Amino acid sequence: MTHCYHHLIAEECATIMLMREGHSIRSIAKHLGRAASTISWELARHTVPTQVGYDASLAAFRAMLTCHRARRQSKLRLGTPLFDLVTYLLRKYWSPRQIAITLKRMYPNDPTRQTSHEAIYNALYVMPRGSLKKELIACLQQRKGKRRPRSRGKGRRRQIPDLVSIHLRPPEIEDRLMPGNWEGNLIMGANNRSTVGTLVERTTRFVILVTMDGTTATDAMIGFSDKLNRVPRSLRLSMTYGQGSEMAKHTEITQRTGTAIYFADPHSPWQRGSNENTNDLLRQYLPKGTDLSTYTQKELDEIADSLNTSPRETLSARTPLEVYAEVLQNSVSRCPMLQ
Repeated sequence: MTHCYHHLIAEECATIMLMREGHSIRSIAKHLGRAASTISWELARHTVPTQVGYDASLAAFRAMLTCHRARRQSKLRLGTPLFDLVTYLLRKYWSPRQIAITLKRMYPNDPTRQTSHEAIYNALYVMPRGSLKKELIACLQQRKGKRRPRSRGKGRRRQIPDLVSIHLRPPEIEDRLMPGNWEGNLIMGANNRSTVGTLVERTTRFVILVTMDGTTATDAMIGFSDKLNRVPRSLRLSMTYGQGSEMAKHTEITQRTGTAIYFADPHSPWQRGSNENTNDLLRQYLPKGTDLSTYTQKELDEIADSLNTSPRETLSARTPLEVYAEVLQNSVSRCPMLQ
């Protein structure tokens, strides 16, 4: 049975006022055919302790004021400067959370120029259907018209020879205290015939994208080795990877780069959370079903720059590039001859 609430009318308020003395809330509710909670809430709102108690006239006056009171307008209204700024950043593929923390950082003392990520989502979802709503929804990470829980797919894994489990990884890597530890993976193109390698530094969330000539273990070994060797030695200590067959030559990567490689448990993407989140963001630039072999390294570097110059809540609204540059500078200061 569906229950529909109706405001108390003047006769009901008068009855409550007359029955308040000598009758319980439940007996008043039964007499009026109302819920006891309705009577309790009415008494709590309109009882004046210093006077006669519940006042039906006061209740009616307050109800009239509430009825005519204008609703507060949303700060994220179409055409406002704040909405225009949020729209601009959404079109740059910033997430609502990134936008919210950046606005708070830019205008710490001006609440009118701040908004929450939930307010941004709500503003998008309540927009009338049209090209603008469709465009902005497409800029979101999941590109869904409403928020949905993520689901995990089933992957196919073959045994990797000589793998070292993530559970043997030093604790300082787990705590993200020491820079130079990366998470890696591949994102697949159309029909799984092309790939792009992704590397994310765990402390700074700095992203590196790698062109791959193919999808074999040899292609992954060459691609990852080349990119890791361009990182200073002190900042390529380890890489954590999933148990994909493309890492069958992980020992050769270690030999070429000096980077220790640890493997996450099967079906445990949260053990490489930074990389998984980055891969989701990348799908805004490299949609599923795309032939990834058409992208040059220069184009991938530009996409990585876009991610590395976006603020992150986990970095206190700083960008990965800011933090990585600081770490790199500290590394060079400690050892000027370090390459």
